[in-house]
Amino acid sequence: MRWSGPYSCADAGMDSLASPPGKRLQSVLLLSGGEKAMTALALLIAIFRYQPSPFCILDEVDAPLDEANVGRFTRLIGEMSGQTQFIIVTHNRKTMEMGSVLYGVTMQEPGVSKLVSVRWEESLSPAPKQQAAAASAA
Repeated sequence: MRWSGPYSCADAGMDSLASPPGKRLQSVLLLSGGEKAMTALALLIAIFRYQPSPFCILDEVDAPLDEANVGRFTRLIGEMSGQTQFIIVTHNRKTMEMGSVLYGVTMQEPGVSKLVSVRWEESLSPAPKQQAAAASAA
């Protein structure tokens, strides 16, 4: 991602231009949903690498991403989770599989919601962890 001015933090927000690989420099508003998400995540990760925060809450940021970019996103979150605790709201199975704790809501009977939580121990092999993630996503 290549960033370029003008940057203005007026009452209307921040104006930014981005140049994803293979595209010309243009306003972020003209990008696709996945390109917008990757541009925003690139800015967020750059800020966190400069000044880490103890925690970060992300809500459905992986929804517009394709599988390859979800993989890149989860690798970056995994690398950064040593110094930042991430709380991620998602429906994406790959993103759920990388977490150490999973919270969800299920409706076994119409109108009756039930909270479900799963915590994986470090000693477990990857196979049971992936099976539990698949079961909780269903």
